[in-house]
Amino acid sequence: SNGINWLSYEKGLVAAESEGKKIFLHFYANWCGYCKVMDNKTFKDDAIISYLNKNFVAIKVNSDKQRPLAMKFRVRGLPSNWFLKGDGEKIASHPGYISPEQMITYLKFIQTDSYKTMNLKTFLENQK
Repeated sequence: SNGINWLSYEKGLVAAESEGKKIFLHFYANWCGYCKVMDNKTFKDDAIISYLNKNFVAIKVNSDKQRPLAMKFRVRGLPSNWFLKGDGEKIASHPGYISPEQMITYLKFIQTDSYKTMNLKTFLENQK
């Protein structure tokens, strides 16, 4: 695959609604070191690319260029990562860098709706 199919916030909301998918929302800035690490490591990982593209609508937002949106999600540090329902309703957030190993776990936890019935720790124990 050629990478994650990133969409703008507006296009992503429309796509998520029409495709019935949840949203992975990633806030970044050009000056953010850990954002670059996520770009070069987490978002280049084949398992992440394939899982995100198949099961989520991926939205990438430059928080410097879209300040009102960053404020709406109370972004205080970068990178900032959100998991949303298809209608844009917030499910959970994870501030900071996420490694490929952590990311695949979070994506599965959200995508399978496990977050509705258990916490992440229980989910991780059930994965073993």
